[in-house]
Formats: sequence, structure tokens, C-alpha cells
Amino acid sequence: MQLHSFFNSSTSYRTRIALALKGLSYDCLPVNLRAGDQRLSDYLNLNPSGGVPVLTTDDDLLITQSLAIIDYVDNRYGGIQLIPQASEERARVLEIAYLISCDIHPLNNLRVLAYLEKNLGVNPEQKSQWYRHWIEQGMQALETLLSRYGHGPYCLGDEPTLADCCLVPQVANALRMGCDVERFELTLAIYRHCLKHPAFQAAAPKNQPDYVK
Repeated sequence: MQLHSFFNSSTSYRTRIALALKGLSYDCLPVNLRAGDQRLSDYLNLNPSGGVPVLTTDDDLLITQSLAIIDYVDNRYGGIQLIPQASEERARVLEIAYLISCDIHPLNNLRVLAYLEKNLGVNPEQKSQWYRHWIEQGMQALETLLSRYGHGPYCLGDEPTLADCCLVPQVANALRMGCDVERFELTLAIYRHCLKHPAFQAAAPKNQPDYVK
């Protein structure tokens, strides 16, 4: 398998976590979002949306979108199950994963922040206010769900799931952007516990071949 990835992309990060949890090896093909590699015609032929990650397999299957990639490998390969089959457990995992990947992440995506700055003339402080506002709102919702359903050391029990794959990159980005997330105690406890797991460590941005400070 080959994974087109950018070290600091949260969607790439969550996919790398999932692949590591499943014990799957792959060749990393870096896509430099800062340099605009995602807008090159060759890359757009792979992913028309111009995003990362993209997974290609040895039998010429091509999948874009992190959640679709994770769903594919979870169904295709054995090992830990990231998306439970039992209907209620599945719903809870997807509820948290979608909150992060559909409600929080898109509003603070690199392309959105760039549009705010370059096209709408938003200054750096206003851009930071935008980022912090949606992180605050989204994290509060996440904290409420974690409190409502109960949890183990991970989002929903004693084993990591898709929910944890999504949570860790989102918290990491919030911390990197200087957001105050200390009051979201359940979220931070899960984040810190996940970072002790070898799969989460292997998937971390600093451990990627294209990592730069």
C-alpha cells in the first residue's frame, strides 16, 4: 500500500494511526500542503478535492477521504476493530468521530484559514479568534458526549477505536495553535493516554519522513 500524506495534516494523522493500530505497513508518499503540491495536476488526478490522504493498494484500488480509508482497512484486515459491528457501539463511535471530522476539523482546515486570510482579508488575530471559537465549541460538545456515555482510558472503553484516531490529531492541532483546552479534562486524559500507545507514537507528525519544524 501507498499513503499520500502530509505530516501535519490531521486527516493524514488519523489515517496513519488507524493503519498502525491495524498493524499495516505502507509506503509514505509525502504531499507538501504548504508548498501547494495538492494543487498540482498529477495529484488532482488522484484526488479531485486536492486533499490528503489518498490510499492506493497493490491491486490498484484508490481511496480518498480518511474516514473511507479507515473503514476500508477496518473491514478488509483483521486485528483490532476500529468501528464496532454492534449497532449501538458503532453509532457511539461514529457519533464522536463525525463530531470531530465533520463539525470541528473542516472549519479549521488549512484551506479555510488560507481563504479567510487571502480572500476575505482577515488579519492574523481575527483568524486566531475564528480558530479558537470553533475549537471551543467543538471541544465542549466532545466533552459532553464523553461524559454522557462514560469511557475507559479511551473514548469508549478499554480499546482504541476510530473515535480515538480522530480525537488525537484534533487535540494536537488545538495545542499547536495555542488553544486553551485544559478545562476539557476527559478529552485531555484520553489524548494523553493514547500518546502512550506505540501505534499513536508511530503515527505522530514528528515521526514522519516529511517532518519539518
